[in-house]
Order: sequence, then structure tokens, then C-alpha cells
Amino acid sequence: MNIICWNVNGIRAVLRKNFSQWLTDSSADIVCVQETKISEPDITDQMRSLYPYTYWHCAEKKGYSGVAIFSKHEPLSVSDMGAPRFDSEGRVLCLEFKDYYLLNIYFPNGQRNDDRLQYKMDFYDAHFNHVEKLRGHKPVIVCGDYNTAHKEIDLARPRQNVNTSGFLPIERAWIDKYVDAGYIDTLRLFNSAPSIYTWWSFRSAARSRNVGWRIDYFFVSSELQDKVVDAYVLSDVLGSDHCPIGIKLK
Repeated sequence: MNIICWNVNGIRAVLRKNFSQWLTDSSADIVCVQETKISEPDITDQMRSLYPYTYWHCAEKKGYSGVAIFSKHEPLSVSDMGAPRFDSEGRVLCLEFKDYYLLNIYFPNGQRNDDRLQYKMDFYDAHFNHVEKLRGHKPVIVCGDYNTAHKEIDLARPRQNVNTSGFLPIERAWIDKYVDAGYIDTLRLFNSAPSIYTWWSFRSAARSRNVGWRIDYFFVSSELQDKVVDAYVLSDVLGSDHCPIGIKLK
């Protein structure tokens, strides 16, 4: 089972950049995308036919946020977080399969102001409660743009960003809590090297200089750890300010 996750920064934009061919070439069983920036009425037949089973959660605000999942396998159920305050922004899709839940999440960015930082932290807490309830029934896979770099190794300039949302102590402490509760950062099972990033600013040629952040993750609940046979970052795939990441399960 090969699952890929990518913040595409606009589904229409990446479709103009050969996204359909990339999907075919990826041979992924499931592809989770974030920041689709599309409203339900604007989803075309082409978008709905990218994979046999496609699911969308769009924000109420036009051109904002949004997530989608393209799957070769039919899920048992499809849901959001079940919290109107957060679901109105189109941030969560949860697919239930026989052996696990798969959550695709676009976590909020807290850089705009203090209110958005508080919204982000409230979302983190709501997600934790949600995923813990799901985990009471079966193991969980969570992928998406968490909008936080966990450790100093996860961004190019940690000292310069200690007061920036995305690397604040309160945000990093929440990921510590997540890990302590038994959610495994899958990439670090296979690769402990520095300078592995998933997001680069469009400014100052950051990507070509690899001045980036690792803010996109696949976490699995500890019950699935032995099923993960690979985790990877596709840093050479262009088309967004993020790159895709993936895991393979046996």
C-alpha cells in the first residue's frame, strides 16, 4: 500500500502543471492533497475522475483551504472532524478502511495574528481528541500539512525562527505531546538526516538553496509502526511550494 500526501497550493494550478500524469506515474494507491482552494461547484468531472474514488472537503470561503483524497480502494465511511468551527474551513477528511482510519488534514497557519495562532492551537487540541477517539476503534494514519516544524533539524534556520509561528515552543510542545501519546513520525523511522524539507518560500530562491521547513508529515499510531516499510520525501516534484511525501505499508 503506497500512500502519498501533498499540499498542492491550488488544485487547478497543479492540474495545469501535469498533475494528472504525475498521479498516473506515482502508482499510489491513495493520494491525499491539501490546500485545494476550490469550492464544491467548481469541481470538474475531470477532477472527480482522477481516481475511482474521490472525496472533497471544501471551505465555505471561496478559494480557501480545502482537502481531497483520491483512492483506488473504496472506504467503509467518509467523514470530517465533526466540529463546525473547524469543518467550515474544509480542513479534514477521514476515510475508514477495514484495518485503519486515514486522516488527511490541512492544519491552520498561525502566522497572521494572535487570534489565528489560538485557532491553530484549538484545532490541534480538537484533532488530538478526535484522533484518540478513532484510535479506540482501530489504528490511525494521519497525513498532511501540520504547519509546524517539530525539531531544529526540521528547518534550515531554527535560531532565526524561534519567535515565528510554525516553530514556536507551544506548537512544538504539542507535537511532543502527540509523539508521547504514541503517534510515530514515519520519516524518522528511516532517515535521521538533516536538511530534509517539504516546504520552501517562493521568495529569495529558497528552494534552489534548500532553505526550507519540514512541516508535512505522515504519523501513524504505534499499532501500525511495524507495518510501515518505507517513508520518503519527493523533493524533486515541482508545482507547489510544498513537495509530496509518502509511506509504504505492508
